[in-house]
Amino acid sequence: MPDHARVAIVTGATSGIGEATARKFVAAGFGVAGSGRTAAKLAALEKELGAAFRAVAGNAAEDAVIDRLFAAARESFGREADLVVANAGRGLGGSVTDADLAQFDDVWRINVRGALALLQKAARKMVSAQAQGYPKAPADIVIIGSVVGRHVSPFSAVYGASKFAVHGLAEALRREVGPKGVRVSLVEPAITLSGFQAGAGYSAEQVRKFEDNWGPLLVGADIADAIHYAVTRPPHVHISDIVVRPTRQDYP
Repeated sequence: MPDHARVAIVTGATSGIGEATARKFVAAGFGVAGSGRTAAKLAALEKELGAAFRAVAGNAAEDAVIDRLFAAARESFGREADLVVANAGRGLGGSVTDADLAQFDDVWRINVRGALALLQKAARKMVSAQAQGYPKAPADIVIIGSVVGRHVSPFSAVYGASKFAVHGLAEALRREVGPKGVRVSLVEPAITLSGFQAGAGYSAEQVRKFEDNWGPLLVGADIADAIHYAVTRPPHVHISDIVVRPTRQDYP
């Protein structure tokens, strides 16, 4: 079994920021257990990335899938994950007055409840490990938020509210486990081209308008670079918050 520099879990690893992060980690010599709902894409990633990537198919909002991710990391790479990226989520366009409430439960379940379940499990395991490991070894929980969780937009109110909640969880967890040697980093991307826009209900015309107003827009690799930077600092150095925008994006 190869000795990997870090053992990571990445949710939502089949597209966008999650896929780019999994690729970045594997290139850096990390072992990665990644989840996604698209079994065919996961199988393709396993074939391409080789033994450094272990796929777990399923919805990251489900406790059983989260349990399988930690088990896959341990079984595939010989030790518990010391790096978790809570990336899985979905968007929803619309203001408070016109948001599609039929989709609200699913947004909240994956963006907030699923994130909380992952954070709980990761924190409990890492705090135990860091009782002996810190400051010799790092332990990282990275949470993907959003600029609309920092500066509310009336055009993505429900999604923004879910990210406000996630930002609150991130700060609370940082204060709880930081003193115990576990770093909690919140990464807040602005508009990043991926499958997210289609899932959130944005039209091709809206995406073109974003490009016209703010382009060139970010891509998943831009956010993966920021995540990699944060988790490769020495164990006593904590990058707690990163906001990444296209240079021309003024709002939100």
